[in-house]
Amino acid sequence: MINLWDIPAIDHHSHNLLTVEAAEELPYVAAFTEGYDPDILNHHARHSLFYRRSIRDIAQLLDCEPTEAAILTCRQNFGLEKLTQHCLQAANLEAIFLDDGFLPEQVLPWTWHQQFIPAQRILRLEDLAEKLLNKTSKFETFLELFLKAIDPPPPEVIAFKSIAAYRTGLDIQITPIDFARSRFILLKKASNESSIRLTDKPLIDFLITQALEVAAKYQLPVQFHTGFGDPDLDLFVGNPVLLRPILEEKRWRDAPIVLLHASYPYIREAGYLASVYPQVYLDFGLAVPFLSVMGMRSTLRQLLELSPTTKLMYSSDAHHIPELYYLGAKWGREILKQVLEETIQDGDLTVNEAENIAREMLSENARGLYFNFQAQKLD
Repeated sequence: MINLWDIPAIDHHSHNLLTVEAAEELPYVAAFTEGYDPDILNHHARHSLFYRRSIRDIAQLLDCEPTEAAILTCRQNFGLEKLTQHCLQAANLEAIFLDDGFLPEQVLPWTWHQQFIPAQRILRLEDLAEKLLNKTSKFETFLELFLKAIDPPPPEVIAFKSIAAYRTGLDIQITPIDFARSRFILLKKASNESSIRLTDKPLIDFLITQALEVAAKYQLPVQFHTGFGDPDLDLFVGNPVLLRPILEEKRWRDAPIVLLHASYPYIREAGYLASVYPQVYLDFGLAVPFLSVMGMRSTLRQLLELSPTTKLMYSSDAHHIPELYYLGAKWGREILKQVLEETIQDGDLTVNEAENIAREMLSENARGLYFNFQAQKLD
């Protein structure tokens, strides 16, 4: 039997917590589902295995009755700061990396989280582009501002991230600058000076390839949302195999590509990519803890079927509430323990090898990938 609670984990992909005001506008159950339709929240989300298991886990953490009502009362008595500190300490995390592009107007600054734990920022490329689109009507100025914002990467930024899977799909193409300029002009005309949500595929593709140039220059990791998510996403175009043209491009070989969320349900596809492309890495956040226990075990088993263990990393994809940092850490360790013990029984690994791999997946792989970039910045 191996014990993983003694290993502080690096949560390399999570999100800022909601402000108190924003949290009051959302039902508690919203943190336990990728759906946001009122019928899902009111009638179905509380009947997922994840929700039911989590209520018991959170009640145990907070020392209260295992009901949502009791948990809400306990949370109120704690207050956000004390609750966050309690959850992060219980999770035994070494550091968290925060994508603050999710609900940017409703979340606390990434710096707020630093009072509890070392935190760094993940820069969401589409969010940055949208802010700049609303500042200028000239493509050249827009592109200059975009590149200035990412080259060099700001000191607090430890990775770039793209949500192209949500907007236009992972079939990212090399787009000539003249075509990107024409799409920018059309987009600005169609917006009629209103706020722009970037959903233009040629322009998104162009900006991602520009960011890949910068990432390769600094060996900065680029995270891609892959696989499942909320209903804004077309799951069909979230398959990571669509990234193959990007992965084959030698100019960007030095830009590490991180496929998030185990690419669920495209788990084996992601594992294959990590096994043949040296720059591809994977994590198992969101799938853990959002799936059933059986589903989490199956996901990690499939990742380990082919993917080198040096390519796998822990994350929680925590968002909205601090309890998700704890739930991710609890089940990340528990499922990793169960699956590694199976590999020992199968004869794939020795006990010593399994213990070393657990340490790599929980912290060392992320440390080597992300802090290699940080060390280069100091040289």
